[in-house]
Amino acid sequence: MDSFELSSESPYELLLKVLFLIPISHYFLGFLFLLSVFLYNFIEMYFIQEFFTGFRGKPVSLTYNSCCDLYQEVVSKCKTLNGRVSSTPWLCSPHLQTAFLQFFGRAPACKYRRQIFQLSDGGIIALDWLRNIDVEKPSIEHFDGVQSDDKSPIMLVIPGLTSDSDSAYIKHLTFKMAKRGWNVVVSNHRGLGGVSVTSDCFYNAGWTEDSRRVIDHLHTQYPQAPIFAVGLSIGANVLVKYLGEEGVNTVIVGAAAICSPWDLLICDRYINRRLVQRVYDRALAIGLKGYAKMHQTVMSRLADWEGIVKARSVRDFDHSSTRVLADLETVDTYYRKASCTSYIGNVMVPLLCVSALDDPVCTREAIPWDECRANKNIVLATTHHGGHLGYFEGMTAKSLWWVRAVDEFLCGLNSSSLIHSKKMQITEVHSPLETSIDQAPYVNIREDGLVTAFSNEPSGEVGSQQNEQLVEDDDKVGDRIRGVNDAMQLETNATTQFDLRSESTRLEDAGSRGPGKMLATPEPELDAVIVPVKRCLNQLSQHSKISMWVLAYIAIITTWPILGSASPMFFKKKLRNIFSLKR
Repeated sequence: MDSFELSSESPYELLLKVLFLIPISHYFLGFLFLLSVFLYNFIEMYFIQEFFTGFRGKPVSLTYNSCCDLYQEVVSKCKTLNGRVSSTPWLCSPHLQTAFLQFFGRAPACKYRRQIFQLSDGGIIALDWLRNIDVEKPSIEHFDGVQSDDKSPIMLVIPGLTSDSDSAYIKHLTFKMAKRGWNVVVSNHRGLGGVSVTSDCFYNAGWTEDSRRVIDHLHTQYPQAPIFAVGLSIGANVLVKYLGEEGVNTVIVGAAAICSPWDLLICDRYINRRLVQRVYDRALAIGLKGYAKMHQTVMSRLADWEGIVKARSVRDFDHSSTRVLADLETVDTYYRKASCTSYIGNVMVPLLCVSALDDPVCTREAIPWDECRANKNIVLATTHHGGHLGYFEGMTAKSLWWVRAVDEFLCGLNSSSLIHSKKMQITEVHSPLETSIDQAPYVNIREDGLVTAFSNEPSGEVGSQQNEQLVEDDDKVGDRIRGVNDAMQLETNATTQFDLRSESTRLEDAGSRGPGKMLATPEPELDAVIVPVKRCLNQLSQHSKISMWVLAYIAIITTWPILGSASPMFFKKKLRNIFSLKR
């Protein structure tokens, strides 16, 4: 039997000798492999998944109300929104998509024509125009503006945070729509686009007043042209918030919100959660600090300049600047007030919302799925991939998917019957109780504590039904109705208004308004108390007779002890009276 001699060397020494026998090149290859795996997961690459599916992409998910006319008439015919999103193979990552847009972009050449718009508070805004002739014949130097009687559709673009008309994603959109024959105007934020801040007012994520003034200006200058609006990133938050504030009163006939943050408080928590998100937070803070330094003379006088210089995140900047300028106590208060989520239910114009589930800045956690589904004027399109405003497609990455989607949506909307329906006016008038229970899942709580209901249901043209009178059988206190463009529409917040003028004056007003525009004539102040209670009982009995029987049963049960003890005394007294009469 052969014997062997055990080595006296340590097993660790033997292992070390073996490791030294492996070539250095193999170690280098192993390191590269581990690094690739780490980076693949760190930057959220999905190249392998796309490779095994033949780079077909994933379908777009659409969220909308089952009774949504916008989907039936427009979105259902958009091949882009009903198709798939296929990313550029070498940009199969939300971070690569976002970074490539920021540093390269591959934007087309756009020769804007500038118009300076003066605001009432002394501030100025640069409006950069791009028309079809500027794209087809960019050599023309003379700009005489858009003719006031021009009926070509106008698209207003609201850029994102610290962005202006020179940003790559803005140029992709404006060039595409100008090629379509639209008149495109970019409303640069205050202090951006090469203009100075000339007042003590700065823009922020919830500042809608500048957009409101620009939109009113466009409508006044070009009354025959339909006005559309597109908001991007923070601009999308501003746009949706503006549409919710205006309700049916806006002159916008269609809009699109791309990569909106929706809820700024949730996005603030998200952007500080992981290391890769903190990189974006730091980059955005650098951009905000650069914006502040451009206007240091005004900013240092109004805000905490030392805090702005030391800011290392968006939240730090908002604490030292935005919160102070807005005169708010905390940053969270600013985020809550500026977020557009609470305004979605009051959007009354056709609105397309596009969000990517892998957006590294605006998290999917903030997407208001249920709110968008409840509003019949909104279609929410969510994609699995795309990054933040990236969406590069094709091998050469020369086009953006969301630009094609907006182009197809707005062109389809412009040729549809929806924008010819007097901006989705409400034709059916409901009582406040019916509106709040049966028509819409939302109520509006006013500052004075009064809860008022509002409906998300749009309406079309009134047409031949304009002469029908609004009759309420049990209510002389009608909802406030006003005539707009010879059509009737219910006020956005459908509160009951009491007119305490003399009856003769009310009748004269009703007669002067003509058929179909009659105002309800309330009784004296006593009716202001009795009528609402009566209305509620009538409505309750109409909608649920079973509930009335249940209430009656409960009333009998609760009052029976009193009635049971009192009834014998009552009947004894009656019987005594009867017998006394007989005698």
